[in-house]
Amino acid sequence: MPASRWTLCLAKILEHEGGYADHPSDPGGATSMGITRKTLARWRGIAPWWALEKSEVVALGRTEAAAIYKALYWERCKAGSLPAGLDLAVFDYAVNSGPDRAVRVLQALVGTAPDGFVGPLTLAAVSERDPRVLIDALCDQRIGFLQRLSSWASFGRGWTRRVSDIRAASLAATALQPPSQTTKDIEEMNVFDGHKTYIIGALMLLVGIAQSVGFGIPMFGEYSGPQMIMEALAVIFLRRGLKADLGKV
Repeated sequence: MPASRWTLCLAKILEHEGGYADHPSDPGGATSMGITRKTLARWRGIAPWWALEKSEVVALGRTEAAAIYKALYWERCKAGSLPAGLDLAVFDYAVNSGPDRAVRVLQALVGTAPDGFVGPLTLAAVSERDPRVLIDALCDQRIGFLQRLSSWASFGRGWTRRVSDIRAASLAATALQPPSQTTKDIEEMNVFDGHKTYIIGALMLLVGIAQSVGFGIPMFGEYSGPQMIMEALAVIFLRRGLKADLGKV
């Protein structure tokens, strides 16, 4: 059986991340397989993050690292619903510079609101673009961002090699994408119909209100209460627009 896109993309990420490192110029600090001490502490529910011993980062196993990558980066970016090739480009960008930045850059390229959430509108817009053009544009944006970082002098050469390799691997993978796959994924994700719209919107609104008054909900910890409330209102009041846009796919 052919390897899944997730398996192939993770293998490519780990090629570049390597083992344990604690470079003084790296703001991520102690890192193993690309998983920082702070990320590992958050994953394990340890606060403050510096309470996690560096030895735990050294001992991080591949199985746990893969679980972290899948939950916090792959699924966070909905990479599994993106065309082959673009999935890798977005996933690696997310790992290297954060999922929020990777998603917002993708959304800016396809002309949807850069809210950091990959939903039906973003997927519909992606499906209308040539994935090869998106991959090139995403990698160009990425290298431009990296060049502006103060740590470019220390890591620029390695980052350039990484982005170049990811670009080549991503472009090569576009031949693996069946023409209908992206549309199918969008249809499977489309929960914006009938009463489900209002149920989802109401749940998001409740979560947003809870976050706003100080009740932390771990699975939504990356998003502020006001963000979640705005998303909920958009889901509820823009239902017709969402359905109309999806109907064009």
